[in-house]
Amino acid sequence: MRKFMLALALSTLPFCAALADDDLPGTYKLISSMRTIVETGEVKDSYGKQPKGYIMYGRDGRVLMLITHDGRPKPSRSEMTDQDRADQYRTLNAYGGTYTFHGDRIEHHIDIAANETRVGSTEIREVTRGGNRLIYTTKPQPFSADGKMSVISLVWEKMK
Repeated sequence: MRKFMLALALSTLPFCAALADDDLPGTYKLISSMRTIVETGEVKDSYGKQPKGYIMYGRDGRVLMLITHDGRPKPSRSEMTDQDRADQYRTLNAYGGTYTFHGDRIEHHIDIAANETRVGSTEIREVTRGGNRLIYTTKPQPFSADGKMSVISLVWEKMK
């Protein structure tokens, strides 16, 4: 059902093959994040039903991205345990760096990240535009939570 709902939502948008360089800079809010497990075709929420997130593209070529999972625990600041800290880290995805935009794909060249293993890497996303929304699709990759090969689709909406 969720797969149908995403397809229906995306099918109502007027898509363009590419986005002009001047149209990209700005702040985008995460609208949805879904993943398709390659082996089974099963579609699931990537970060829960209502994750929060922003991605910011500067005219200077810099990018900053932050996503927090839906249902994220909110422990007391003064009484945080090691498990609380681990849960906070596990439900956070954040990085920054530079970007190279090619119209139908974008490369994020990561130089700072919540997960240090990403520093020095380049993440490539296929980009489709529908109105003021960007739809990013990854190539198949191991999903961070369970290691299953997945294709992730993120829908971002430009803020005014």
